[in-house]
Formats: sequence, C-alpha cells, structure tokens
Amino acid sequence: MAFDLMVKRIYEPAAADDGQRVLVDRIWPRGVSKEHAALALWLKEIAPSDELRKWFGHEPVRWAEFQKRYRVELDRNEEAVTQLRDLLREGKVTLLYGAHDGAHNNAVALAEYLRGRG
Repeated sequence: MAFDLMVKRIYEPAAADDGQRVLVDRIWPRGVSKEHAALALWLKEIAPSDELRKWFGHEPVRWAEFQKRYRVELDRNEEAVTQLRDLLREGKVTLLYGAHDGAHNNAVALAEYLRGRG
C-alpha cells in the first residue's frame, strides 16, 4: 500500500493540501505557537530517543548510521508506528520537523521507513 506522505518544516505555513499535520519531534519547536502549527497530532513518542538525537546532532556524516539506529528504535516502537500508519490509512499526512537541515532529519528518516515498510 502506497501512503500519501509528505515531509515539511514546521516553520513553513500550513497548506490546505497538507492533510493531517503530525509533528514528529520530541521537543516542541522554538517560536511556534500551537495555532501556527495547525497540528492533528504531536506524536513525540515516535521521535528518536534523546540519546540518539544528541549523538546524531544533525551531522550529515552520521546520517547513514543515524538512519540505521533510528530504524531499530522504530521497529521496537510498534504502538507509535501503528498510530501513524492508522492516520495514513485515512488519507494524506504531512510529517513536520523543526530542524534546519531539510535532508538530514528524523522526519525524512521516518518517511523513508514508512514507505519502505508499507
């Protein structure tokens, strides 16, 4: 089953075609109000562990290893992954993140994980 899934930085304005907007960071993004976020859900339980997040530090040279370690965490986090998959079955979902790097962040890794496991 192919999911209708998008990844977007939370600082970008909400759009009508975002579908359900889900923040997948463990920490609330600085300077973003709840109204501006326009969230369907803040699923902080699906974010990388504090230990993994701090180790990664958004260093692109650690990206491949971060993805491997995060996939292991996701495999063990069945409840949160199932909750997100249930939303995807209802329609389009936009995963939101706060990081500056649009290519190397947990939302991108999570989207790849979900697409790879249908």
